[in-house]
Parts: sequence; structure tokens; C-alpha cells
Amino acid sequence: MKNTFRIFLAVTGITALYGWAEQKQIDKASWLIGTWESKTSRGSLYETWSKVNDSEFYGKSYMLREKDTVVFESIQLVQKQEGLFYMPTVRNQNDGQAVTFKSKLVTDDKLVFENPEHDFPQRIAYTKISQDSLVAEISGVRNGQERAQKFSMKRIK
Repeated sequence: MKNTFRIFLAVTGITALYGWAEQKQIDKASWLIGTWESKTSRGSLYETWSKVNDSEFYGKSYMLREKDTVVFESIQLVQKQEGLFYMPTVRNQNDGQAVTFKSKLVTDDKLVFENPEHDFPQRIAYTKISQDSLVAEISGVRNGQERAQKFSMKRIK
């Protein structure tokens, strides 16, 4: 009976620890919170992230054109029991529905999300260079060719 109870405690402890570790994945992404700018040939692209609650961050990607804010996509970064999910909703795409990318790598300075079924991109990655610098990259296969696009971003808020 004592051994059964010990096994029960060990399994319960491991399960609780696993759940705690999974919940902490979103905490490793907290360096995203703030406003980031990438200067491009077409103007500055901005990405703003905020914390909604302990299991969700909200982001949006946009450009400023004259006095208008043109939002390209809104993003939910959501911690679920199965892992961390990056879910962008892109303007004029996918009937206004979010596309789900599951985390493949979550560290203190890198986030990688994949969806091999998506047309393009199939991979989205954020790499923290410093407290005020990151590189966002989208990549995958488009029209039979490997493609990648990088956005070097600086924190402005």
C-alpha cells in the first residue's frame, strides 16, 4: 500500500511539474511585449505586443500612412495545454480566420512556430538579439521554392 501511495505521489508530482513547465512557455516570450519598428523601403513597419492575461498575449502588425494606421494582421499568442500557439489573422486572407502555428522551439531568446499545411509561410520565428533588438523571420516553400523574409526590429516602447 505504501508503494502504491508513493507511485501515486510521484506521478501526481510529475504531472503537476509538467503542467507548470508548459504554462511557463508563454513567460519565455515576455520579451516581445512592447512596440517594435522595422524600417523598410516602403516605410516603417510596426509590431506591438501586450499581455492579455497569464496565458495570452495580443499583437498587431501595422504601418502608419499619413494619419492612418493600416493594420496588416492581429496575432494571438496563446498558451494551451498542448503548447504555445501563434495565431495570426491577416487582413483579406483566410476568410478572416486565424491560422494556427504550433511552437516547435521556445527558449529565453528564440520562438519558432510551424504549420506545414499553410501555404506560406510555414514557419515563423522571433530571435531576441538584445533587450531592444529582435529579428522576425517568415519562411517556407512558395511556388516550389524555399523562401525567407527577415525583419530586423528595434524596440521603440
